[in-house]
Amino acid sequence: MAFSDASLTALRVFREVAERGTLTAAAAALGYTQSAVSRQIAALERAAGTPLLERRHDGVRLTAAGQIVLRRVTGVVDQLDATARELAGLPAERATVRLGWFPTAGAELLPRALAALRRTDPAITVLSREGGTPALVRALRAGTLDVALLASAPPFRPPDTETPALTVHTLAERSLRVAVPADDPLARRGYLDVADLRGRRWIAGSGDDRVLGVWPGLDERPEIAHTARDWLAKLHLVAAGCGITTVPGALGSVAPPGVRVLPVRGGPGEQRRVLLAHLPRPLPDPVARVAAALRAAALETDTGE
Repeated sequence: MAFSDASLTALRVFREVAERGTLTAAAAALGYTQSAVSRQIAALERAAGTPLLERRHDGVRLTAAGQIVLRRVTGVVDQLDATARELAGLPAERATVRLGWFPTAGAELLPRALAALRRTDPAITVLSREGGTPALVRALRAGTLDVALLASAPPFRPPDTETPALTVHTLAERSLRVAVPADDPLARRGYLDVADLRGRRWIAGSGDDRVLGVWPGLDERPEIAHTARDWLAKLHLVAAGCGITTVPGALGSVAPPGVRVLPVRGGPGEQRRVLLAHLPRPLPDPVARVAAALRAAALETDTGE
């Protein structure tokens, strides 16, 4: 069986597995059983004559051959979809940009950029979705996102170790801050000292993000009183006096009433970067315009304009 005999269904399944990171997640997204997904992947690997996926306890990872196939599959599937639309007499999907973004980017950066685009480039349609860095990077590799906003913390490693390396631009670098109740005595100073953070109750991220929300490098085991994925829920818990949490500096302008977002003095500075990532190839004009709008919005939020 030659690779040219691989079915379109198998190619679609392979791309979904590459994006989702597990056979189970891909099956759920496609509405297939896991065994059906496994059969499609097995058929594709037989056609390729080599393993395309490395099965691990935490999911799957593309082999070197799998990375080659993924790069080719993305263009083939997209072209076939465009052909099907044309044959069906449907209008071509023009100037549509698929954007991924990390959760707190939706508080100010993303809306500001999209509002500007509606004024300057109304013909561009942006389809966006939120996600964590691993999921967004997989989607970039799978070709289901054109560009993604990522958050990065020290030591600022590349988003992944696959080849070719993603093209990454730093849009902003900001200090990590701490959200405290507005009626907390410490809020009156306008800043916090690292020593003020000892013995406090923290509101942290849930699941795999559990450590998020706690000041890095505390010299004690933190007391985590509440966990929540949603940043707005965290801030409302802060306003209710249930604890404190870390937030990017940009969230200070959109914090709910009853919350002060304060810088922290003493100890090493905790910086966070906002990154714009895409595959290492020239951006089509609509994608480049979206990237420029995101860059301008990041600059505006940095300068408080």
